[in-house]
Amino acid sequence: MDGQHDEQHDGTGDRDEPVTDAAPRRSVGRPAGRPGPVRRTGVILAVLAVALAGAVLGVLAGGRVDTDIGPFRANLTLTPASTGGTTVDVPPLGALLLDSHDGPTHLTVRLGALDQGRTEALIDDPASISRASQSAVEDVRSGVMRLGLRTLASAVLVTLILAGLAFRDVRRTAWAGGLALLVTAGSLGTAAATLRPQAIEEPRYEGLLVNAPAIVGDARRIANDYTKYAEQLQRIVGNVSQLYTTVSALPVYEPAPGTTRVLHISDLHLNPTAWQLIRTVVEQFGIDVVIDTGDITDWGSEPEASFVGSIGLLKKPYVFIRGNHDSGRTGAAVARQPNAIVLNNTTTTVAGLTIAGIGDPRFTPDKNTSPAGSGLTQKVADQVIGAGEQLATTVRRSPRPVNIALVHDPASAGPLAGTCPLVLAGHAHARQISKLPQAPGQQPTTLMVEGSTGGAGLRGLEGEKPTPLSMSVLYFDQQKMLQAYDDITVGGTGQAQVNLERHVVEGPTAGPSPSVTPTPTR
Repeated sequence: MDGQHDEQHDGTGDRDEPVTDAAPRRSVGRPAGRPGPVRRTGVILAVLAVALAGAVLGVLAGGRVDTDIGPFRANLTLTPASTGGTTVDVPPLGALLLDSHDGPTHLTVRLGALDQGRTEALIDDPASISRASQSAVEDVRSGVMRLGLRTLASAVLVTLILAGLAFRDVRRTAWAGGLALLVTAGSLGTAAATLRPQAIEEPRYEGLLVNAPAIVGDARRIANDYTKYAEQLQRIVGNVSQLYTTVSALPVYEPAPGTTRVLHISDLHLNPTAWQLIRTVVEQFGIDVVIDTGDITDWGSEPEASFVGSIGLLKKPYVFIRGNHDSGRTGAAVARQPNAIVLNNTTTTVAGLTIAGIGDPRFTPDKNTSPAGSGLTQKVADQVIGAGEQLATTVRRSPRPVNIALVHDPASAGPLAGTCPLVLAGHAHARQISKLPQAPGQQPTTLMVEGSTGGAGLRGLEGEKPTPLSMSVLYFDQQKMLQAYDDITVGGTGQAQVNLERHVVEGPTAGPSPSVTPTPTR
């Protein structure tokens, strides 16, 4: 029994030994260190994940360049997206959305500040606008090429860094970098292959730009009209000096020594041609002070702020109040000009004239506003009239008698009756002159509304005949009382000419007597 037990025990021991040796024999024939199928799949997925993450992070980190597009400084940005397309961001007006391409990349073009040098060149030479539009296409193409190369480089570099930290293996890092290059290049190649240049003709609008098609009209036709219009106005402006020589000989009114000459302008609405005309009149008529009753810009945006740089070229005091198209940023840009004075319920004394003014209480660049206060809602009417009431209080409290009060909308003028002899306004894009209703014992107050010195901007070209450029020269005697004024109208009638109407103020309550002198262009 004992022997049998021992034999069984030994047999069991012999069987245990092969079982113990079987495990190492299963690995015989496989190279040492080679991963199994599951591990290989995991490594491949990890490399792919790191490559995709690196490509996305690289695009987000480096997919942007700054470039010049015409007079604008622009920022181009690429971002991963489920669908392609382009967004042209024009702060603070809104954006244009273009269905420009397919693929998982989205291009954003953010227009920034205007380059002062290029903008001044456009203002001084309107014909260069067409050249700038042609060069802008090449600017965009060059910027997009640089953006693509920078994006590729950034995607590969970030992926290599990420893979090196994750794997600490040269081969896997190289694979991840190659995959990132392939994915990024493929995405950019898809965008290039599916590019649709005609998409710019069918944009979608966001923000205030939703109103752009209705406001501006047919942009191509306006651009063509503007080129012809600018050429015509350049010929017309040269005749202002001849007009001045003719008017000086008129016996109607001879300015006495000590006369203060004020040029009243309003509603330039970004028309660069207006500056050339203003400079000519300032020089030829010996202007002492320029008064601007607002709407120097159209949208009050940051790029438009550089338009006011021409104020400094006038080298004369420039008194300004904001219109409903001028933002606080516009007012600040005007105030930075060395010869400018911005009034906002304040007074100033210039060339012996004490002037009070207040900006329009509204900021309505979308043009949802009615001229001269007609059809205003009660809330808006209260705002506009309230501005006049605030200014009237300021005028009454002024330590010096106020000679001229400035408002943008004529609807603000009512409360100023009897507070000063003259109120100047704009906004209506049409000249008007009237006496404000006065209470018994009050001094008479005349309201003079100027037309649009900028011809209503580009909108003035939408009709069959352009809106004329209008401005007035006011003559004040040594007692700072208005004695006469010249209304100057340039172009806009379809007949290239300059018209001047001279009005002599014969008494404090007398009406003006006009004398008209047309000067046709050659």
